[in-house]
Amino acid sequence: MSGFSFTFAMSKYTMFKAYVFPGQGSQFPGMGRSHYEGNAFARRFFDQANEVLGFKLSEIMFNGSEEDLKQTNVTQPAIFLHSFVAYKMIDGATPHMVAGHSLGEFTALVVNGTLPFEEALKLVSIRAMAMQRACELNPSAMAAVLALPDEVAERICNEITDETGEVVVPANFNCPGQLVISGSNAGIDIACERMKLAGAKRAIKLPVGGAFHSPLMEPAKEELAKAIMSTNFHRPFCPVYQNVVAKAVKEPEEIKENLVEQLTAPVKWTQSIESMVQDGATSFIEVGPGKVLQGLINKINKNIAVESIN
Repeated sequence: MSGFSFTFAMSKYTMFKAYVFPGQGSQFPGMGRSHYEGNAFARRFFDQANEVLGFKLSEIMFNGSEEDLKQTNVTQPAIFLHSFVAYKMIDGATPHMVAGHSLGEFTALVVNGTLPFEEALKLVSIRAMAMQRACELNPSAMAAVLALPDEVAERICNEITDETGEVVVPANFNCPGQLVISGSNAGIDIACERMKLAGAKRAIKLPVGGAFHSPLMEPAKEELAKAIMSTNFHRPFCPVYQNVVAKAVKEPEEIKENLVEQLTAPVKWTQSIESMVQDGATSFIEVGPGKVLQGLINKINKNIAVESIN
């Protein structure tokens, strides 16, 4: 679906609400507890998740340490579950468009009717475990680069790969002046030094398990692709702006392909938000743990209304 056709179809509305969902890194000890304890309807989803996953995810979410929650096989389903339950607690939620940052794209696909909750949770679990295995296979890293133009950072990544053979690629285009790079440990070390020499305010390694959204995730991509392609995706009632293409998508097969590609391709978050605004978004609601996306959206477009619901 092109931006033009979507804008035209939406022109009868006066307010276009965009719901967005966070990814890995937004977790915190005690996450989801207030929903579980305060609402019997919410409790059903936590209990269902525990049953589907085969372990007490809710127990780790409520009582686990920061280290417990950093384990990829826990982090990803925990953030997905928290975000989905928080969305279900909103009275009269009416998304006209949705998006999710990396992992958050799975929550977006449940919210817009592409996937049932249980099927999405199974895919999130498969994705998390596959990524964990890929990290163990290829020890690697990510780093945040601040206050350096994207094109300069991209050029440095390409030069390092050409010169050394080390994998270094842009991974997350988060907002103007904030790019995350991904690659081998050696490649990221070299990149951090060169980014600072080129004028970056900071270039610092992140506390993550490996090089997400890079070619080093290829083993995980192959595993996830099998699961996604064998899952029935429905046509959604509103478009999802997918990380890989940064534009509105509604065709189930195209959604599947983009979801698979996402593991080794960069998250085009800046471009996605810009596309949503261009297609008529007048307000953004971040739903899930933390307020990371609210901050990024404010930096991408300071004139757009943004709120967070935890």
